[in-house]
Amino acid sequence: MQKTYKTRPGNGRQSQGMSTDTASDQPPVRFDTKIAVLLREDLETWQRLNVTAFLVSGLGTQVPEVIGEPYADADDTAYLPMFRQPVLVFEGGKEVLKKAHERALGRALPRSVFTSDLFATGNDTDNRAAVRAVSTSELDLVGIAVYGPRNAVDKVLKGARMHS
Repeated sequence: MQKTYKTRPGNGRQSQGMSTDTASDQPPVRFDTKIAVLLREDLETWQRLNVTAFLVSGLGTQVPEVIGEPYADADDTAYLPMFRQPVLVFEGGKEVLKKAHERALGRALPRSVFTSDLFATGNDTDNRAAVRAVSTSELDLVGIAVYGPRNAVDKVLKGARMHS
């Protein structure tokens, strides 16, 4: 990993977390956990966006603590809650993805996968069938999402670089 995520310029610190209330004088929150997406570097732009959206959707359903409170604007119009912390997006080659997947499995981290076969399907039933048809070691991964303690996620992503 070559870059550090910053939500705003720091005061000489290496990294800062996302502030939960930018209007207050509270210090920024530094999360003990990390949400990360790793994409295969050869994807088209539309594929990167699509894969990222699909991958992170799984985390909120199985790891409810990643979801913050609902939003509302000044007129009291309600909006859905979102992740309570940043989602960091990385990229790497096919082998980097394969090793990251193995590490995520070895650490039993919550994870989601997107394989190349899913670009040819058009619904959830077919998506699940496409993944089910291939053994773990043979999955043609184009993306994974992981959540867990920061240091564990960093180890899973070894060899990946921040998406640019």
